[in-house]
Amino acid sequence: MFSKPATEEQVREQLKTVKYPGFSRDIVSFGIVRDVSLDGKDVTIKIALATNDPAIPQKIKTDTESAIRSLSGVGKVKVVIDISAPPQAGATGTTAIPGIRHVLAVASGKGGVGKSTVASNLAAALSLQGASVGLCDCDMYGPSMAIMFGARERPAATDENQIIPLERYGIKLMSMGFLLDDESPAILRGPMVTRYTQQFLRQVEWGELDFLVLDLPPGTGDIQLTIVQTVALAGAVIVTTPQEVALIDARKAATMFQKVNVPLLGLIENMSFFQSPSDGKRYDIFGNGGGRREAIRLGIPFLGEVPIDISTRESGDRGQPIVLSEPLNPAAQAFSDIAAQLHRLF
Repeated sequence: MFSKPATEEQVREQLKTVKYPGFSRDIVSFGIVRDVSLDGKDVTIKIALATNDPAIPQKIKTDTESAIRSLSGVGKVKVVIDISAPPQAGATGTTAIPGIRHVLAVASGKGGVGKSTVASNLAAALSLQGASVGLCDCDMYGPSMAIMFGARERPAATDENQIIPLERYGIKLMSMGFLLDDESPAILRGPMVTRYTQQFLRQVEWGELDFLVLDLPPGTGDIQLTIVQTVALAGAVIVTTPQEVALIDARKAATMFQKVNVPLLGLIENMSFFQSPSDGKRYDIFGNGGGRREAIRLGIPFLGEVPIDISTRESGDRGQPIVLSEPLNPAAQAFSDIAAQLHRLF
């Protein structure tokens, strides 16, 4: 008796059993599966990788072929892997910050998508994974890192007029929130915003760091332009929620980085879903799959989904990122997984 040809849905579901080498996540959730095509029983799978490690594509190819061949209704299996070099800083006219190996920008097209929560937890997760990390809060008008890290004191300065960053949980921090009283607004015109941005990046004694994470303000204004035109960024991460109104603005942020040749390291879907603690039921409050579809449209990796979670909000309000306070929390594990992906790029 002849079996029916496998469907694309069956093939994609089977691909979820193939793990990315060194991770517990599968290659589908990593966003590296670019296309699945079927010709009768023959299956062709296209995968895109950014790595310098030749063992990774070979392992993925072998495991993918094995997984798909185990499906009923499959004939020939062809796995095509497009391998590119890991992203490098590339904006013309930019310069590196002395002592810092990689500067990563965390950006969003609009406010309210949890970008600062993402930036703080990525910085903390990278630090837990052994990297030396700094975090610069570049949102001059709405700084939040002072609260998220429970740091209230004002930074001191060296004899050379270099600002000494505060340090929490092994992470070096700089934020306008350290310079303002709790209820004082930052009333700044464009030139002053540019000046403070440059001071935070160039006149802070960051020391030797593997990563400096920049928490950018939402949008594509003066601060973002100052940074992309003057700082050699290793890459940018775009944060969005699944809803279309957020995705539209995420595209604008992505386009800005592309126009100045800053590599897009991937897209993170924050507040992806809510899972009821009482019965485990999932609620897609802001829609479903929008971030993954947008990453495919932009041709960049989909780094993962982060659930909306009460503990994440409470930890941030208490001044300790969730990856530090509750490492087994699903949101914390998602942040740690995303940080590991970024860490491996460099």
